[in-house]
Amino acid sequence: MSTDYKRIIRDGIWDNNVVFAQGLALCPTLAVTSTATNGLGMGLATTAVLVISNLLVSSIRNWVSPAVRIPVYITLIATLVTLVDMALNAWVHELYKVLGLFIALIVVNCAILGRAESFASKNTMIPSALDGLMMGLGFTLALVILGGVREVMGSGTLFASASLLLGKSFAFMELTLIPNYKGFLLMILPPGGFMALGFLLAGKRILDARAATARERKAKEADLALGEAV
Repeated sequence: MSTDYKRIIRDGIWDNNVVFAQGLALCPTLAVTSTATNGLGMGLATTAVLVISNLLVSSIRNWVSPAVRIPVYITLIATLVTLVDMALNAWVHELYKVLGLFIALIVVNCAILGRAESFASKNTMIPSALDGLMMGLGFTLALVILGGVREVMGSGTLFASASLLLGKSFAFMELTLIPNYKGFLLMILPPGGFMALGFLLAGKRILDARAATARERKAKEADLALGEAV
């Protein structure tokens, strides 16, 4: 049976987005997204774990007994998270200090174990790697959007301190969108995260409903045209 790669990409980025569709990983989503830079760093770290864990689970799926598969998957994920934690500490230490405990908590991110169990354990390595990449990019996109909304409304900037947290090569991302803005503190605090996430979830539901309506209209028009042709 052929693999629907387009479906995998669409599911990861939009239809089955970790945050906006599944409602998973909300703890780091709300905790680290006071800026878009923090969201980007957390998202990329999680993406790395997702891709490699899916690859490893897919490669050993026929060798692991179903009775012990969950402990084995968690051990693999914990090992990968430890390596990512050490890498961030070594190469982007400022970002490591900002993200803090939430890097280690990637181990208990339901999305990672969920993709290992529901997809990687049932598919070959290439589709599994793509699934991990798309789910990770979808998660990263959600964090960056949420962090960007909170940062712009809270302080009038976008990707503030990117050069400090991610490296000097990211300095071009630092933008001041609203000069002399005094800030809206609520959006940077935890209640602002809940509010922004709620509005973003509502926006996605509206877009999905409009897309479904458009598809139904096109289907009816096609059926009508076919009937007239017959």
